[in-house]
Amino acid sequence: MKLLFKQRFFSWFDSYDIYNEQGETIYVVKGQLSWGHCLKIFDAKDNEIGLVKQCIFTFLPKFEMYMGDKYIGCIRKEFSFFKPKYNIDCNNWHVEGDFFGWDYRIIDVNGKQIATVSKELFNWTDTYSIDVSNPDDAIYALMLVLAIDAEKCSNND
Repeated sequence: MKLLFKQRFFSWFDSYDIYNEQGETIYVVKGQLSWGHCLKIFDAKDNEIGLVKQCIFTFLPKFEMYMGDKYIGCIRKEFSFFKPKYNIDCNNWHVEGDFFGWDYRIIDVNGKQIATVSKELFNWTDTYSIDVSNPDDAIYALMLVLAIDAEKCSNND
């Protein structure tokens, strides 16, 4: 399953449209006024299905992820040289990225690839292509991409 993650050009807060391979909007992400990033994820029928929220009083960036009111895990940036590194306590996944962190893979503890993420360069707004192996993992992969993009945005990367 492929998703196209595209930031809206004119928006006061972080807002994104997520499209499927047919170009249909399947998720809408709306940023909320808060300390740090707070991104609510809605399905195509405008039902809130998820939340990615930045924890603000941490040494390195940390984002908590929720499905409805249920906490499902968090992603933390780890101190590292050259390659961005993230610690994920959701689904036993971790992220491996390139030098710039624009292209990376989400893999499980057994090395099975969950998703690949590629940033499309030379666009007016942040645009990513997310290729998810199992459609049931799409919302979780999307949450991780949102958290990583928000972290990079905070650091002006």
